[in-house]
Amino acid sequence: MGESSRVPVRRLGPGGPQVPLFGLGSWNTWDRMDFDDAVELLRRAVDAGVTLFDVAHYNMGPHAEQARTDLIFGEAVRAAGLDRADYHLCGKLWLWEYPTTSFEQQLTTSLERIGIEKADSVVVGDYMSPPDIPSIVTDVAEQIRAGRFDTWGVNNWVASDLAAALAFAKDEGLTPPSFAQLKYSIARRTMAEGEYYGAYFASGELALQASDVFEGGILAGRKFPERKIGADPGGIRDAIRAAADRVAEVAAGLDATAAQVAIAFCLTNPAVANVLFGVSRMSQLEDNLGALRLAADHGDDLRAALDPLWTDREVNADGSW
Repeated sequence: MGESSRVPVRRLGPGGPQVPLFGLGSWNTWDRMDFDDAVELLRRAVDAGVTLFDVAHYNMGPHAEQARTDLIFGEAVRAAGLDRADYHLCGKLWLWEYPTTSFEQQLTTSLERIGIEKADSVVVGDYMSPPDIPSIVTDVAEQIRAGRFDTWGVNNWVASDLAAALAFAKDEGLTPPSFAQLKYSIARRTMAEGEYYGAYFASGELALQASDVFEGGILAGRKFPERKIGADPGGIRDAIRAAADRVAEVAAGLDATAAQVAIAFCLTNPAVANVLFGVSRMSQLEDNLGALRLAADHGDDLRAALDPLWTDREVNADGSW
């Protein structure tokens, strides 16, 4: 793939780095692949400009699965002959057992498992109980000063907690979050486009990192995934399954795939700096790359056609359950 056809880049929020518009998420993705296939997939992704990899150590709270996906990723990167400068590593800091397990401990474990010395960015994960915002922002800043990563974002935080984090960072002269990783898709739009987060995106104070864009595969045509998939805020998954039929119809009318339509929808939102998706086959990556052309050629019409499938209109826009 030549330079002209590589995935374009956007800035990951104010002061953040330039990142590719597409990134590969890895919630156990690498576990589901033959190792040699994973190596070839990494090479192809980097060649196409898909150089952001969302990789975490899934070992806490609901993710206490003893997954090897981060270990496999590190091994595959080395086998692919990739230099550290070839890719952006977006890690995770979990709040499930914080502060009992500190950010320093989490990063030490995660980076050692991948086999690198630092991440480029991290996402501070979601939570089930009220977080200690000053401690979180302070501890994140300490890890930035220690050179463990450069920029950070939040993952599905309640909007009032995000506001508190931004205010505390400003008052204390600490690094604020520059992006938010949110569930964002054809069906789930209320949080990212609503009055709370939407205002930050519109002002440029935050960038949007779109995750779970296929709703665990449902919007890409796999209506009853056999593997574990993400949470279902609002209990609307059955309605999303129904919406998937219309997504398939729209895709057929454009000679596209449902996965391409789901990604292209995200690309029509100018706040989106990065779209995360998981692939476990080369064919899926190649197909997803086609969403760039689909969005460029049919973006406005596509968004209008999909608007009736906005399924979470009644879910709280501030991220509270």
